[in-house]
Amino acid sequence: MWTEERVELLKKLWAEGLSASQVAKQLGGVTRNAVIGKIHRLGLSGRATTNRAPRARPATPRAAAPRPQQPSAPRPVELKEEPAMPDPEPQPLVPVEVTPGQLATVLTLTEHTCKWPIGDPGTDDFHFCGHKADAGMPYCATHAKLAYQPVQPRRRADRPRAKTGFAS
Repeated sequence: MWTEERVELLKKLWAEGLSASQVAKQLGGVTRNAVIGKIHRLGLSGRATTNRAPRARPATPRAAAPRPQQPSAPRPVELKEEPAMPDPEPQPLVPVEVTPGQLATVLTLTEHTCKWPIGDPGTDDFHFCGHKADAGMPYCATHAKLAYQPVQPRRRADRPRAKTGFAS
């Protein structure tokens, strides 16, 4: 495919400033990528500049073209700001008293016992709460209050947002 005559023609066209695509068209039967690969294998990095006039760059950055105005939805009537809901008062937790003879281990847990871990799992005195769990829950009432925090109210899209000082 790359005969000596074709390689010489490639070198001549490349030195004249033709692009790889133009060289591929002149040679015929090769792709632009094949020409680029051969140029690199031959070490033909330097080349003559083209006869094209350099394009003048704009002195100032281009302004963005104005976007066509799309019909906007009617603006809602200004709503009165609702007062923020106060955080619910936390309920005092009643400490669970564990009697020394009734420590629950992983072997004594059932589906009806509280599985709240107490202590460091790496020590000998590690155990679980073991008290009667609420129906359908893995914990007793006291530990369920710790495990399941109330969901904070989410900001609704139709509520007005607080002003941040940033333009929107």
